[in-house]
Amino acid sequence: MAKSAIAIVAHPDDIDLMMGGTLLLLKQAGYQTHYMDVANGCCGSMTMDKPTTIRTRDAEARAAAATLGAEFHEPLVDDLQIYYTPQLVSRLTAIIRQVAPEIILVQSPRDYMEDHMNSARLAVTAAFCRGMPNFVTDPPSAVITSDVALYHALPWGLKDQVGGEVPAHFFVNVESVIETKRQALACHKSQKQWLDDSQGFDSYLTAMVDMCRQMGKVSGKFKLAEAWQRHSHLGYGPEGFDPLCEALAKYVIEAGQKGRATGKRAAKTKQSE
Repeated sequence: MAKSAIAIVAHPDDIDLMMGGTLLLLKQAGYQTHYMDVANGCCGSMTMDKPTTIRTRDAEARAAAATLGAEFHEPLVDDLQIYYTPQLVSRLTAIIRQVAPEIILVQSPRDYMEDHMNSARLAVTAAFCRGMPNFVTDPPSAVITSDVALYHALPWGLKDQVGGEVPAHFFVNVESVIETKRQALACHKSQKQWLDDSQGFDSYLTAMVDMCRQMGKVSGKFKLAEAWQRHSHLGYGPEGFDPLCEALAKYVIEAGQKGRATGKRAAKTKQSE
């Protein structure tokens, strides 16, 4: 049975903006990949009414997930309704138990938007509850006890909510998949105009590539990169459990280690060459 990885984010297009390249590389490495937006994107338009916006953004997200080769999961709530509640933890835990992921990709706990931070917090707790028989999920689901590793993407804009730098733990080279990542992001056609109108982004697709280029420069090695922080292993797996970096060893460089892989990953990469 193939290993699985799931990306859990707040809104349609968040995966494609900040972590689509890594998800594509995990797919290429043999993982079954999953695409989960907690909210339905209903507030993401200045011109469409709410039902039309929901339908439009659902179709766009499904097309993006298909472009990435990932299984699409239905959103759970409206935009700006992503709160840290027992009900949402219960529903997300059911999904995590169903998918049984080895890798969970989430947003940063330090982000400019509450929906983004809350979706990360919910996913982290849901993963923690995966093996607790007395935690009841909605719908009911069987516990899983397999190890899981969680990884936080850097926030949109690469700074936290007060403008501070968010340091990366490691970088993933996404140059080989940038065109597919661009195609997935381009599926969200309604969002280019929305972001231009509401937040002053000049070009949706260009901004995404520019951030990858900036992270590539910071890595000291790659041209285009996505940057990540590791969540603590406590409650999720043994110390040092790092399946993303093991699976993508030839695409990964640790922060501060310009031009070379590090530690056990370097040894494994060298042995496989």
